[in-house]
Amino acid sequence: MQKQTDFTTYPKCGATLPVRRSGRKKLNIGVKNVCDALRVCRNIPLAAEKLGCNRVYIYQQLGKRGMRSKEIVQGK
Repeated sequence: MQKQTDFTTYPKCGATLPVRRSGRKKLNIGVKNVCDALRVCRNIPLAAEKLGCNRVYIYQQLGKRGMRSKEIVQGK
């Protein structure tokens, strides 16, 4: 996988140098996968470990859709 490179001009010396973009990529784990992992694991920490994300990501994905983890685990 190639890293994206941008170029920036430094104000002091005027040189243009390549700068790699840093930061974390978006996870793009669908809510269906999150729900499936919750049903199998029955709790958020284990589901997060299985998906390779953190607990907050799962809460955010469910919260965007007005869902609660308890509802998913109980199958409602």
